[in-house]
Amino acid sequence: MTSEFAIAVHALVYLNHKGETVSSEALAENICTNPARVRKVMAKLKKAGLVATKEGVDGGYHFIKAPAEVTLRRIDEAVDVRLVSACWKPGDREKACLVASGMGDIMDDIYSDLDELCRRRLGEITIADIDRKIFGPHTS
Repeated sequence: MTSEFAIAVHALVYLNHKGETVSSEALAENICTNPARVRKVMAKLKKAGLVATKEGVDGGYHFIKAPAEVTLRRIDEAVDVRLVSACWKPGDREKACLVASGMGDIMDDIYSDLDELCRRRLGEITIADIDRKIFGPHTS
């Protein structure tokens, strides 16, 4: 999982809470990152149809979907990241030992299975759910 996913979820929860157009600078301040990173993620969310932009002095982003309809899986798909992966694989396919030569592919299969389980779970959680966890049951 990358920071882009966390930035995207945080931004959408914040935009939903504010209910108005918010600049990338204001989003970045709330997320505790820099505006360039926010703009990169927000471009992906705009492409996915989750936010719209407003140009000009009072410009920024606003959430255009019902929070109960936007799942974390949809956000994950918008930022297009693998949830579970490894930057290193054990073993070596060229080794004569079956454990050493087969372990990398076995671990890839495990990571792929875990990735799908995560995506399924993310499909059960919405922006409205997160909003309720933060602010209580009387919001969204």
